[in-house]
Amino acid sequence: METQTNMASTTAVFRVYLTHMRRYWPQFMGALACAVGLQVIALAAPLYMRQFFNVLAQQAPNAATAQQLVGILGILALLWVLALAVRRALFYILMYSQTGVMEELYETGFSYLLGHSHHFFISRFAGSLTHRVSKFARAFEAMLDAILDDFLSTFLFVLGAVVVLFWHNHTLGIALGVWAVLFIVFQVIVAEWRQPTRVARSEADTKMTAALADAISNHTTVMLFSGTQAETSFFRSVVASWRKILMRVWEVDQRIWVGIGAFTLVIEVVLLYGAIVYWSRGLLTIGDFVLIQTYLLTTFERLSNVNRSLRRYYDALADAQEMVAIIEEPHEVRDVPGAPKLVVERGSVDLKDVTFSFHEERPILKRFDLSVRSREKVALVGPSGAGKSTITKLLLRLHDVRAGAIEIDGQNIAAVTQDSLRDAIGYVPQEPILFHRTLMENIRYGRRDATDEEVIEAAKRAHCHEFIEQLPHRYDTYVGERGVKLSGGERQRVAIARAILKNAPILILDEATSSLDSESEALIQDSLKTLMEGKTVIVIAHRLSTIASMDRVLVIEHGRVAADGTHEELLSQGGLYAKLWSIQAGGFIPDEHE
Repeated sequence: METQTNMASTTAVFRVYLTHMRRYWPQFMGALACAVGLQVIALAAPLYMRQFFNVLAQQAPNAATAQQLVGILGILALLWVLALAVRRALFYILMYSQTGVMEELYETGFSYLLGHSHHFFISRFAGSLTHRVSKFARAFEAMLDAILDDFLSTFLFVLGAVVVLFWHNHTLGIALGVWAVLFIVFQVIVAEWRQPTRVARSEADTKMTAALADAISNHTTVMLFSGTQAETSFFRSVVASWRKILMRVWEVDQRIWVGIGAFTLVIEVVLLYGAIVYWSRGLLTIGDFVLIQTYLLTTFERLSNVNRSLRRYYDALADAQEMVAIIEEPHEVRDVPGAPKLVVERGSVDLKDVTFSFHEERPILKRFDLSVRSREKVALVGPSGAGKSTITKLLLRLHDVRAGAIEIDGQNIAAVTQDSLRDAIGYVPQEPILFHRTLMENIRYGRRDATDEEVIEAAKRAHCHEFIEQLPHRYDTYVGERGVKLSGGERQRVAIARAILKNAPILILDEATSSLDSESEALIQDSLKTLMEGKTVIVIAHRLSTIASMDRVLVIEHGRVAADGTHEELLSQGGLYAKLWSIQAGGFIPDEHE
């Protein structure tokens, strides 16, 4: 089950967006000026249309009248051309500034997301997180377009229309103004009323994407366990929930449109009736009728668009709130202010009185002590759940200790930068996961400034050069998502090549040969001996055949060191180690996942 992410406030969303808009503030001010200019033109054109129809109605057809009409038409044409030019200018300004802000939002969302802890990611679906980053940037475009193109422009036009009508006839101007205020209040109230359904739809959309991504990323498991029907049934239930929420949203929207229709009917009848009354008294001209009708039709269109824009705006706001909530969530593991880089000269590792647990009621390590001397090779063995993998994760600072300290060469790892800490540690996991990139890029990830020759040399030492050379595209071969195009043993050798290339002073091996067949393992053992030379090495050992060359073997049980010695010493002492050795088959200890 994915950990629920609280929705951020509207204020928080605007704070994040405005921060990213600062760099483009002059461009946005220019866009605002263009938007205002467009509404001035939109208000001015009907005034000239009024004059045009008054001339038609009040003057006899002759050359002078025709010339006057042509002059008015010329002014209208100039206004329309000017509007077209201003609109194009607005488009190019927004094209530059909006895409720039969206680029920064993508980068911010991505970088902050990657800064979260290991625990954060294992508690959430990858599919839903990628969906949120994407929606976060796109929501900015939708919200800005709604504010600038619809809300602001409608407000300016309606305000201008009320002023112009009031100037011509106080009663009609006041009527339009009161109606516009009531209509806007109605829109805001119903928008807030329907926002919970919008949020629910956004969450349902994210859940549907997460369910889809989860099933696709685990398609092999689905196939092997004949789970197609089960997954289809589960996805059908998710989509059914999404459909119910969507139907509720549409139902609310339909009710709102009924209210909008009623508002429009009332003002249309009232203003035209009032215009007829004043025309019958000789207080309005035919041109005034044209002006009123033009303003009314434009106002109806604008305010109707406001309803649609409010819908898009609140949809976008709900999308943005999901990601902003993640951005507002503090990183669980973070560098202290002004943290220096870790300097490794000897490579000694000390865990001092360390306490750690994922849940308060289930401690994994309690006042745990461990000392690994410089360039010493230590193996950690023990039953499943003993805490072996947790020790390595704490050393890599994937989690922070609850109490105590972990030191490398006397430096508390919590007081140095995370990047420098992890740069000093080479890690080969039991189940390596590769990028969907080329083999050259995957190996080079160990040291991203390495030359092609250095990458190939590391591959040779890890004995993956042989199988790579047999591939059609050799080192330019893409390995598939998570490296699925390679066998388990091939992925393991690529991971070892990556660690060889990195050449860090401290090395952690989470049973680096567990996925290899006997022939491949024999080839890798020599490479691992070379890799371990001159390094401090910590090996999580499930396969005891790798332990004989270790300086010390530590037996971990219930989060403590139950025994410490060489392989021969521990066998002679009996106890848990001797029991594990006696029950293993072919040199294996029962595997575990912590």
